[in-house]
Amino acid sequence: MSSSSIPPGYAAVTRLAGWAAPALAPFSSKVREGLALRARSAEEWTAWCGTARDPRRPLLLLHAASAGELRQAEPVLARLRRGHPDWQLVVSSTSPSTAHVVPSLPIDLGVTLPWDTPSETRTFIEALAPTALVFSHLDLWPALVAAAVARGTRLGVIAARVRGDSSRLAWPARQVFRSTYASLELIGAIDADDAERLIRLGVLAGRIRVLGDPRFDSVVERTAGRPAPRPHPTTLVAGSTWPEEERILLATLGSLHHAQVPARLVLAPHRPGAETAHRIAALARRVGLAPPRDLHSASDQDSLVVVNELGRLADLYGEGVIAYVGGGFRRGGLHSVLESAVWGVPTITGPEVQGFPEALLLRDQGALMTLPRRGAATTLEAWWETWLTNTEAREEAGRTARRTVREYTGAAERCARLIEDLMPGPTSG
Repeated sequence: MSSSSIPPGYAAVTRLAGWAAPALAPFSSKVREGLALRARSAEEWTAWCGTARDPRRPLLLLHAASAGELRQAEPVLARLRRGHPDWQLVVSSTSPSTAHVVPSLPIDLGVTLPWDTPSETRTFIEALAPTALVFSHLDLWPALVAAAVARGTRLGVIAARVRGDSSRLAWPARQVFRSTYASLELIGAIDADDAERLIRLGVLAGRIRVLGDPRFDSVVERTAGRPAPRPHPTTLVAGSTWPEEERILLATLGSLHHAQVPARLVLAPHRPGAETAHRIAALARRVGLAPPRDLHSASDQDSLVVVNELGRLADLYGEGVIAYVGGGFRRGGLHSVLESAVWGVPTITGPEVQGFPEALLLRDQGALMTLPRRGAATTLEAWWETWLTNTEAREEAGRTARRTVREYTGAAERCARLIEDLMPGPTSG
């Protein structure tokens, strides 16, 4: 195994962040939430290691930054659980968004990573004693990697993606973190371009396999065997939206209503809550719309519905005939377009789709449309009305979306095989 050193100055920065967080907590709900989450998690994994950790059994620690990356790894974990019931499986994350995902996973424990300082990560790794540490996507933490290397834990990555414009590829980040990337033993890249960029980051070429993206498997398997939702004939479901997108969506809905087009919007903001609900209600008043209704109290006749909870979006997409996936007005921020495509729903996004091959694939097939930065509301109105009124075109785009998603499954099995190669014992048949 390659050695790994913590980048110069990195430990000092993370220690400073750990010391500063309590001082900032009174002024930031996000900081308070992060501190509370780490404190609760430390108690939970300490107790679990003392009572349930069996040192005779191999333990896989899989890290996923947030809910999206964890969903991406879900079909891989399912295969490993079926093939290796003797393994102990632990997942870690750094985001509270995983709270609604963890209970559905076939794992022994879900934790929040401690601060990435040498002392805290060493304590964490020594307590869990993982046989292998695998990252989903590429959310590497240098002190965690160094602690794992020091203990002899094997290191891997699945679904590795490096955008062409990633800041990690530029100096000084590429040089600073080179040792961390060189420590990885097996890496499953999504495609050949990702593999080339991983080499530039410091990963040894012979350790990389091009395996595809298990998100395709994830969305297909989560909907398999379940009855399709009944789509409302005039509904656009907009998911993981940011404020700038909500302004465009509501202005467009108001314009369609003014033109007497029977359009309905179900809006699931990226950050639901009371503050977001009040802001959306104010936007609705400004464009002449009726007050929004909460999803649980809404009827099919309500033209604006707001979802004030997490965890419902993947199913909600199937309840509309058009989808809008948020994050596309932010560089690198686009959310999953596969969750709508798997239901056979044509999709609209913002302009920032470079670096998201699945979005480009669907766009090339005519199942996804992107809005321009200038004139976004006008373009959105045109596509919204077209797909509402031209049923044949809309349904053909939906069939293309569903077919495309299913054609690209298979990566989950390949990723599971990679992890098996990091773990001891025979692989599953």
